[in-house]
Amino acid sequence: MFDFFKKKKNEEVTEEVEETLQDEQVTDEEQDTVVTATEQKTGENTVDALEETENIVPADESAEDNVSEDIQTEAVAEDDVPVEKEKGFFARLKEGLTKTRNSINESFNQLFSGFSSIDEDFYDELEETLIMADLGLDTTERIIDNLKDMVKKNHIKEVEACRELVINIIKEQMLVEDSAYDFENQKTVMLIIGVNGVGKTTSIGKLAAQYKNRGKRVMMCAADTFRAAAIDQLKTWANRAGVEIISQQEGSDPAAVTFDAVKAAVARDVDILLVDTAGRLHNKKNLMDELAKMKRIIEKEDPDAHLETLIVLDGSTGQNALEQARQFSNVTKIDGIILTKLDGTAKGGIAIAIQSELSVPVKYIGVGEHIDDLQKFDPESYVNALFADMDTRSDVEILIPDER
Repeated sequence: MFDFFKKKKNEEVTEEVEETLQDEQVTDEEQDTVVTATEQKTGENTVDALEETENIVPADESAEDNVSEDIQTEAVAEDDVPVEKEKGFFARLKEGLTKTRNSINESFNQLFSGFSSIDEDFYDELEETLIMADLGLDTTERIIDNLKDMVKKNHIKEVEACRELVINIIKEQMLVEDSAYDFENQKTVMLIIGVNGVGKTTSIGKLAAQYKNRGKRVMMCAADTFRAAAIDQLKTWANRAGVEIISQQEGSDPAAVTFDAVKAAVARDVDILLVDTAGRLHNKKNLMDELAKMKRIIEKEDPDAHLETLIVLDGSTGQNALEQARQFSNVTKIDGIILTKLDGTAKGGIAIAIQSELSVPVKYIGVGEHIDDLQKFDPESYVNALFADMDTRSDVEILIPDER
């Protein structure tokens, strides 16, 4: 059974990754050309050129009127979405995960009502159910192994008891240490990376607004100098959040823009500098070298600041998001994950797989268009939202009656 799913999932992931590579091929080749040409032009004189090209844009609400209508529509689409202020984040999370929850609940109900005893057939069906919920093969194997140990050790006979045990096992595998957010209490440069179209710029805008509202001194850096309108989009978010933004003209060297921003952040005593970067794939050497160069500049120009590298993943892509995170982590250090577009997807189980299989914590999740729809990842709340219609008793409550 495991061999079948390993083969099946590997083929699916390979096809998805190959498709992504084909879709990004032309864009990345063009960007390679821009990066190469710019680096040749700037060379060792990057620092000298900064004084001539630096463009510091302070927060100015009136500047928003000068941004094109298309940019405003893309960047701040939440203006068109009715705000339901009475709903807290957990309610919105639960609502956003409705498709995933309904799918899991339906499969679980069929599974647990279809077996009267715990045997290998039961475990095989449970394995298939978890894999179809996008938990991934490795995570599924781990969950079932833990379940088998608990069933054997505690002499569990009732199939229904396994339902709550599975939920609690999942929670245990998704713990995020409190220290994961220590960077918020010190000077920090947040480098936001990922492929095109996952929501990097939007996530930066939401984080900037939230940190600003918490009293932090925040600045943005528009280091995505390749994508058309990326700089204008980030400026729109900066104006809305009321924070400064450091930018240069389109096609500029991203490393030069980063240098500019770090210098400005130090001079202005900024608490958090959010750096937007161009979309890139892990196997594009020029672009990964560019990213490494940006990191070196940050560490050299502000050695006392904490460098937090976060990768943004599109949760609606399921296992492909997991594969992207795995491949990126093989070539560059990643401190955390921002998982976006979880609202309305049936692939919400991917957060469990990512948290369980990679030694990189999911730190933020996005479940909507509003600024406050991007929040810190709370594993217990997330699992409760996925299994909201199921009993979530603790292991003690489940096991003690059987032990008696």
